[in-house]
Amino acid sequence: MRSHQDAYGHMLADYQIGRRFGREVVERDDGYVDAAGGPAAYFRTYREWPVHEKKAMRYVRGRVLDIGCGAGRHSLYLQERGHDVVGIDASARAIQVSRARGLEHARVLSVTQVSPRLGTFDTILMLGNNFGLFGNLRRARWLLGRFRRFTADSARIITESNDLHRTANPWHLRYHRLNRARGRLPGRLRIRVRYLAYATPWFEYLLVSPDEMELVLSGTGWRAVRFIESDGPAYIAVIEKEA
Repeated sequence: MRSHQDAYGHMLADYQIGRRFGREVVERDDGYVDAAGGPAAYFRTYREWPVHEKKAMRYVRGRVLDIGCGAGRHSLYLQERGHDVVGIDASARAIQVSRARGLEHARVLSVTQVSPRLGTFDTILMLGNNFGLFGNLRRARWLLGRFRRFTADSARIITESNDLHRTANPWHLRYHRLNRARGRLPGRLRIRVRYLAYATPWFEYLLVSPDEMELVLSGTGWRAVRFIESDGPAYIAVIEKEA
């Protein structure tokens, strides 16, 4: 990703040094635009996390791969508690921020670049709605197969998604109907992120309900063993390898 495309990374870097210029904007390919929550959320300490994220930390074990680590808030928390953590992100500036904040092992890598060369992991974290990084059903199943090759037999994936069906927004509902008409999962999005004059390339992002997540996992050798609810549509799944 080139510098002018790293909207997310520039936002984190600005916030890190006290430049509070605004928040990221998510643009969908049907023209729908919405402002996200803002950069402060990526720098929250554990005491400021929502309850469902705190609960999810109880299920982390062993060596951890944090996919889409951003500013490193989950990685840093686990590192402080003695876990060997590797944080990866496609944003070079996000990785610079996480390193500056003290993350010892942080690399610029996208989710599709993960491989056994990183070593063996006991836990894969995909929090902050990062189940969406799977993009679509086909890529999700391909990646889940790759994950099996560099994780321990008792490995877990701890991931967050958003139950897209818990909405009354007519723009979202129309987009879901269009996806179904195309034979796609309703939460398969094509979006880009904007911040100031920066804009990412267009990419696919996947939102699923718990039932749809189980559909994605079916036949991959992984299964959801627990769902941790939040006060809203967000939820966290604890996923384990099937015997």
